[in-house]
Amino acid sequence: MRIVGYIEHPNLKITVFKMDNKTSIKFETGMYEQTYKFREMENLNNMEQIKELVTGEFANNVLSEFQKMHQFKNNALSNFLPKEEEDEFEEII
Repeated sequence: MRIVGYIEHPNLKITVFKMDNKTSIKFETGMYEQTYKFREMENLNNMEQIKELVTGEFANNVLSEFQKMHQFKNNALSNFLPKEEEDEFEEII
């Protein structure tokens, strides 16, 4: 697998990979990543075509999925971690 290039984005690191007959586009932000793979026959033959694909709605949908992933992780952690007991202090009047 080799890196073909990067796509600039204000909130995401976007890396494009090429391996055999597949192009992979990896999106990263914070502790999360998503990778989308495309076959050569899907007409993504160069960086210009890939940049056209990743603009606008596609990138917004990726950001939306990152928000969902963050929520899923936080929900799982809150169910997994023991509940913290509140410290009881004397009432000061």
